[in-house]
Amino acid sequence: MSPVAVSADRRFHRAHVKPARRRGAWRAASITAAKYGVALALLLLAVVRLASFVSTSPTLKIAHVVTIGNQRVSAESVRTMLGGLQGENILFADLERWREALMKSPWVREVSIRRSLPATVEVQVHERVPIALGRVSGRLFLVDERGESIDEFGPQYAGIDLPIVDGLASGKGETMDAARAELAARLIVAIRQKPSIADRLSQVDVSDLHDATVLLTDDSTQLRIGDTHFLERLESYLSLSSALHERVPNMDYADLRFDGRVYVKPAGKTEKISAPVGAEPKISRVSDAARH
Repeated sequence: MSPVAVSADRRFHRAHVKPARRRGAWRAASITAAKYGVALALLLLAVVRLASFVSTSPTLKIAHVVTIGNQRVSAESVRTMLGGLQGENILFADLERWREALMKSPWVREVSIRRSLPATVEVQVHERVPIALGRVSGRLFLVDERGESIDEFGPQYAGIDLPIVDGLASGKGETMDAARAELAARLIVAIRQKPSIADRLSQVDVSDLHDATVLLTDDSTQLRIGDTHFLERLESYLSLSSALHERVPNMDYADLRFDGRVYVKPAGKTEKISAPVGAEPKISRVSDAARH
């Protein structure tokens, strides 16, 4: 047999080599993809089983509700309002929904709820603080430092001793006027900076939005203190009260709205008495005509 001649040109073999390499590359890629697919499937299966375990695990069911900061709202009341929370899964419970439920309590100003694994929920309560008893249409309401009504005053609050605020309703209305309630709240909060004076505050009247009047427990004189500088004006009056009462035993009112002087109207008289603020005040009479 005659020998077979082989071409020296390498391009002669390329058509036979390249397809073999392409098939090999596809085969390797398919094996790699299959491996990753199996791994991913196993991972997803593990995640599903873990989620199922976590969502149904008795260990993660809420068993305890701990309350912090509450005084007027009892811990039992908080747990009652959160009655459906116990037994829920601690990881999946909608705490915002339960927080909104607690915010419906008239005593609650703000509340936060946090998870404490494995089965406890902590409820931090910030309560509203009553500073006065607002009187509207013969009924008394607990009023907070924002001038907002908390609850109607009743036997359950018998231990609360707060000043009474009149003039809260505008005209013949039976609801509190926001501007008057805000004035009363500002006045009382300012005076509470000085406990020795706050303890003597008996009544407040805010019928006039620009001229609030107060009564002290041991003084029948109406004190007109305007709509600002409440504490300073009361302190000015108290520094003069002994001298004023010596000269005018029965005073109708004392007008404290004018810096540096106090004007006093004796009961049953039309003229006022003027006294400068100071350690040794000199008291002089001023007629209504001269005064205005």
